Amino acid sequence: MEVRALPNRMIACIDMRSFYASCAAVEKGIDPLHAYIAVVGNQERKGSVVLAASPRMKKEFGVRTGTRLFEIPDDPRILLIEPKMEFFLRVSIAITELLMEFVPKESVHVYSVDESFVDLTHVEALWGKPEAVIRHIQDALIWQFGLPSAVGLGPNMLLAKLALDLEAKKKGFAKWSYEDVPKKLWPVAPLSKMWGIGSRTERTLNGMGIFSVGDLAQFDLAVLEDRFGLMGHQLYQHAHGIDFSKLGALLIEGQVSYGKGQILYRDYIEEEEIMTIILEMCEDVAMRTRLARKAGRTIHLSIGYSKTAFGGGFSRSQSIDEATNETMTIYRVCQELFHKFHQDKPVRQVSLSITNLEDESSMQLSLFEVRKWEKRKMGAAMDIIREKYGYSAIYRAVSGTEAGTAIARTRLIGGHQK
Repeated sequence: MEVRALPNRMIACIDMRSFYASCAAVEKGIDPLHAYIAVVGNQERKGSVVLAASPRMKKEFGVRTGTRLFEIPDDPRILLIEPKMEFFLRVSIAITELLMEFVPKESVHVYSVDESFVDLTHVEALWGKPEAVIRHIQDALIWQFGLPSAVGLGPNMLLAKLALDLEAKKKGFAKWSYEDVPKKLWPVAPLSKMWGIGSRTERTLNGMGIFSVGDLAQFDLAVLEDRFGLMGHQLYQHAHGIDFSKLGALLIEGQVSYGKGQILYRDYIEEEEIMTIILEMCEDVAMRTRLARKAGRTIHLSIGYSKTAFGGGFSRSQSIDEATNETMTIYRVCQELFHKFHQDKPVRQVSLSITNLEDESSMQLSLFEVRKWEKRKMGAAMDIIREKYGYSAIYRAVSGTEAGTAIARTRLIGGHQK
């Protein structure tokens, strides 16, 4: 496809560098770029993970997101800080309001707490060239909040994000064009470094002999479409830097799913306790799927083993004949996957998701499953109660046991202390 026929907007992807750690540093009057800060969820648990680390912690001590508390060196310069999610969210909202001082509201898409896309296509008459606007924004973020940022600029959301992740996070700013794709994007490997390609897709592509983005760009499109469907076509386009999505749209629609993951507070050894966690997570995923009026045919379960067992784990999926959003149906699939692949090692991390989604209306009422409609009505009733009164207003008995974590997590914001 000729370049002139491709979207050619000016999209900026703005990332607040080490956002949580930087906010914590500013609150204490410390320069975020020179502070030694680790944000830790629960300092009373030595197995707690680092939720965020300042740039110096990453560079000088190798401490980053996911590092365990007991792995942090005993150094007097290091500050351990509890996460204050309400504070972080207030700062994030204030940053969004600042961005809207430069562009209209509809030109800002908040991608996450610390990352936003901004359409700068039509601001030149007011602020000058996009590069100048970005300098103004970055200066304003320092002046008003004391927070450093990195910005990727590109002709579409995809290239803006790639410019950010692959170059700007090191330099502070990077601008990519379609002409840069062969030189800057195609050498990227492993494939999981490419935004939109997860570990599962990477393994499948590797099995097809595709190891770099360049390999993907030169691969037979018909084979990709046959293997991945719509997503295969999108992967091929993205390898060429092509993205037709509008601001805020999902970049790979075929990857839509509902999922949940958590790092456990301790090692879970007994199968009964592990299955309690899985059941709680099935309940959460099923509820969000129902609220979206969707149902899925493929359930994916990932288990990560404890470091005491030298890590490892498994990640497997199973498809069912009929789409579902019912908790116990999802749970039974997870049970099968767990019994088939678990190696009797202590578990520290669990993730699950439901994919291959379709409209809930596609679900059939089997004549041989008398209670199916009753289960759907019961699930909907529980969803309504939880939406109105909170998750802890109604829950399964297993959540009240020592193994359950769902009730404790209702007292958190974004998985962290308020």
